[in-house]
Parts: sequence; C-alpha cells; structure tokens
Amino acid sequence: MSIWKVELIPEAHTDFNKLDGSIKKQVLKQLVKLERNPKYGAPLGNKAGINFEGYFKLYADKKRIRIIYEEIGHVIKVIAIDKREDMEVYRIALKRILLMKSN
Repeated sequence: MSIWKVELIPEAHTDFNKLDGSIKKQVLKQLVKLERNPKYGAPLGNKAGINFEGYFKLYADKKRIRIIYEEIGHVIKVIAIDKREDMEVYRIALKRILLMKSN
C-alpha cells in the first residue's frame, strides 16, 4: 500500500493552529486517512461559481470544517482548513490558489 505525504502550505498551517484542540484532533485523523488514500475526499469541481477542478474537499467536525487540498504526484497539498459558513473556506482557497499560481 502506498503512502502519500500530506503537506500544509504555510497559510493552511496557520489555519490548523487556530483551531480548537478537539477540532485539531479530528482534522489530524482526516489528514492521516489522506496519507493512505488521496481520493478519500470528494472532488470539488465548480463551487459557488468558482472552478475548483482538480481540487478536493474533506470534512471534519461533523461537516462544519472543510479541508481543501490537491494531489500532486504522491503529495497531498492542503490549501485551506476553515469553517464552511458562507462559503468562506472556498474564497480563502481561491485566493491562495491564485497566489500560488502567480509565483
């Protein structure tokens, strides 16, 4: 069985550090599952009029927290970890994706 490497971009690492301790544990459990199966999450596609083709979402904390990531070879790159309220996590992820692509 292959194991993928999960990497959080610096901003996603900040997102993670802002979480409450019990929520951090739930997010970590999800990230461990990604190490074994990068397709564990659901493909994003078009979300709120934004094309997230090639990106995935994963839930934590009874679907209140979203983890947005992409698979690059054997690396899972986590882009954002945040609440799903008002689609904010998707706006944050889009800003970060555009910034990464411009660099």
